[in-house]
Amino acid sequence: MMLAGFLFLLLVTDVESSERNCSYQDVLNHLNFTRNKELFSAIRPVKNYKQPVEVTLDVLLYAILGVREKDQQFVSYIWLDMWWQNELLSWNPEDFCGIKQFSLPTEVLWKPDITIEEMTERDEAPPSPYLIVQSNGFIKVTNDQVLVSSCRMRVHKFPFDIQSCNLSFKSVVHSVNEIQLVQYLNSSKITEWSRKLMRTQYEWLFVNMTLSNETVDLFGFIQSRIVYTVTMKRRSALYIINFMLPILFFLCLDLTSFLISDSGGEKLSFKVTVLLAVTLLQLILNEILPASSNRVPLIAVYCIGTFGLMMLSLLETTVVMNLRGRDSVSQNNEAEKNHSRNEDCEDKRGKVSFRNSFRDVNKLIPSASICDVSNGEIPSEQLPAAKEGSSNQLMEDFEKLSDELRELVKTLTLFLNLRKEDEKPGYWNRKTKTINKVFLIFYVIAATLFLVFMFFSWNSED
Repeated sequence: MMLAGFLFLLLVTDVESSERNCSYQDVLNHLNFTRNKELFSAIRPVKNYKQPVEVTLDVLLYAILGVREKDQQFVSYIWLDMWWQNELLSWNPEDFCGIKQFSLPTEVLWKPDITIEEMTERDEAPPSPYLIVQSNGFIKVTNDQVLVSSCRMRVHKFPFDIQSCNLSFKSVVHSVNEIQLVQYLNSSKITEWSRKLMRTQYEWLFVNMTLSNETVDLFGFIQSRIVYTVTMKRRSALYIINFMLPILFFLCLDLTSFLISDSGGEKLSFKVTVLLAVTLLQLILNEILPASSNRVPLIAVYCIGTFGLMMLSLLETTVVMNLRGRDSVSQNNEAEKNHSRNEDCEDKRGKVSFRNSFRDVNKLIPSASICDVSNGEIPSEQLPAAKEGSSNQLMEDFEKLSDELRELVKTLTLFLNLRKEDEKPGYWNRKTKTINKVFLIFYVIAATLFLVFMFFSWNSED
């Protein structure tokens, strides 16, 4: 009877004890957390001060929010998992109803002071307010952060460039003897998981994510550091359609301008308009590319080369129009001289013919007959003699007139030939046609070689 009562008392005591040890507060009381709260949050959680705290890091890329080439900044959204062991916090889960872990505010426990070297703007998103404490003493913190970090942009092959941006994690004040950073996942696993989690990539295509664990010496202060390298490739289709193809079209338009006649000013104004359009695109490009770069971007070489070819074409058109202007001035002067010379010749011929005709008339009409007619008398003896002399004189005058007509025909023929020669193109007109042909061949060859050079430069590997 007494044995049964004793067993019943032990059972009731065990039940009360188990009920009393089934709360988180019991675990905290067991750890003396309430009394040593300041101690837990202030000191490095190791039993031997010579032993470093091993902090494990895992970083997964959740989104690429933007790349600012002008400011050389990389905006990313990451998930950061970090855990370490606190040797001062541990318990047996079986003593507390199987409690294996619980959460605490992040301010009440010591945390490693991990920072990112490349961060240029403070994360505005609030950090996780809690951390997880496990029964074996491991403490885990999970945070999501929007990072604005500096990244050295290599825009030599823009818009076919591949960028690599680093995220370097290290302690602020602790050396490698106090905090040692290690990774849990390797590069292939991080890349695979990041691709599964990726939600947005902006205008970029995520390639891979690699990591390296290294020890750095900063002026004798040795620290542990983990560097995550995000490699991404730009989607270039939009830049090809909106920027590169229009410049190529302007180059083709400038090439077709050789079909326009050089006689008017339409060709010159057309070339100036095309040149101004390329200049406008260069101003747009200046707003995209960074102000400083180790190497000149190939797209800038593409714009400058196209601009140079168009400038040479414009200069050639100006020279040709100048030469044609000189030829037209010389032709006008020669035409005026010929016109004045012809007028002088015509005046002289008119005077000579008038005098000859006047003399012929006097020869045709005898003086005696005129006098007789004027007196009203016609002598019958002199009439036959006058008729015979007048017929011979008419034959002679006819022969002279035919000779003069032949001379006049020759003069008119010579004048017409001179007019035809004046209508033929002058010396500079013939030279400008040759210049246009030679420059067109040079222009086509230079543009083709330039475009081939740009194609292989963009596709080459540095």
